[in-house]
Amino acid sequence: LESSVHTPSTTHPAQSTMKLQLAVAASLAGASSAFTAHRAGNRASTRPVSVRMDLRGPHHPPSSGFYPFAPSAPSSTRLSAGNFDDEGAKNVEASDGSSGIRQLLGVKGASGTDNIWKIRLQLTKPVTWVPLVWGVMCGAAASGNYHWIWNPFDPNDRDVLLGLEDTAKGLTAMVLSGPFLTGYCQTCNDWYDRDIDAINEPYRPIPSGAISGPEVIAQIWVLLLAGLGTSLALDKWCGHEFPTVFAISVFGAFISYIYSAPPLKLKQNGWAGNFALGASYISLPWWCGQAVFGTLDRPVYFVLPILYSIAGLGIAIVNDFKSIEGDREMGLQSLPVAFGIDTAKYICAGSVTLTQLGVAAYLLSIGEPAYAAGLLALILPQVFFQATLLLPDPVANDVKYQASAQPFLVFGILLTGLCVGHHDFGALA
Repeated sequence: LESSVHTPSTTHPAQSTMKLQLAVAASLAGASSAFTAHRAGNRASTRPVSVRMDLRGPHHPPSSGFYPFAPSAPSSTRLSAGNFDDEGAKNVEASDGSSGIRQLLGVKGASGTDNIWKIRLQLTKPVTWVPLVWGVMCGAAASGNYHWIWNPFDPNDRDVLLGLEDTAKGLTAMVLSGPFLTGYCQTCNDWYDRDIDAINEPYRPIPSGAISGPEVIAQIWVLLLAGLGTSLALDKWCGHEFPTVFAISVFGAFISYIYSAPPLKLKQNGWAGNFALGASYISLPWWCGQAVFGTLDRPVYFVLPILYSIAGLGIAIVNDFKSIEGDREMGLQSLPVAFGIDTAKYICAGSVTLTQLGVAAYLLSIGEPAYAAGLLALILPQVFFQATLLLPDPVANDVKYQASAQPFLVFGILLTGLCVGHHDFGALA
């Protein structure tokens, strides 16, 4: 498989490597790197250089792939040189001793490796599994039917065997949402971004040739089928007459595919792409966790996660600010490109804050003032960081804002799940 791409001749100093702690903090806060396109941030010059990329490796014959993940035809895409330095685009290993961990987590500053299993793990970006695992926890809390192994706060919830079974179900749902389906999404995204990565991040496993095209396609299928098989097993384990977890998994896999793959490629549209990110991080794992331990038989179980997914749309916009010039050059209609930075930053802040205020108002309306007050207390720090970091300079402060504000958002989601799980909806009838 050969890909002809154009790269500008102008080079720029590489940006400083991000601290591992900030990367992990951002992911814990629901950072939307799961499907984020690898975009450059500087305007391209006009003199192209042809780059040829062979993903087969010396021992792999040409392959047509396995539809729908077959190799695409050679492409010609004008890209910018945001990550290039005077020696070309190279991955600068972290100097703080964390390069090995970074390699396993799939973040920048990673060390190189020839171990195929470490490379496969890197493709799945384990650092992005955490928000999905958190979403499963929120769904389990919202079900009101998760049992502890030994609950110190409730003497009626100390059935050890039932608690062990629920723990096993929860861990299985987390593996489904994290390693299997998020791993599938990330590998699929890297596959369809391989031309862009050949310019911006040529050290990544696919464009560097560390793993061949057929091996990547095989990994996509293995992770997808493992995830779907696990979802069916969970449905059987939970005694579902309708395979709810399987249906959620199929829908999530489909959204992941059309996010990255042509012809739809949702990531090219700011509204559709960013909402797909928010829903994938919040709604889908919430519904999975709630379906495993309870039911999805009330509209509120759909409305609340969707509202938080709108907040997730705002989170995804934060990732677009630093890429506005590259997006404009490549014709990607991110919201900062479509509306400009000044308008987009208010769309970002508004979608995050107003949706949470709406959720707090709903909790108050159903007679849960304590939970509503707790959620409001978690919203106020987010507003502070929007006023001090996001609105003054969203480009320079994107990482600081996400690391500072998003922990309050994700704990607010869990608080909402706990409220829903403990509320007696039958009393309203």
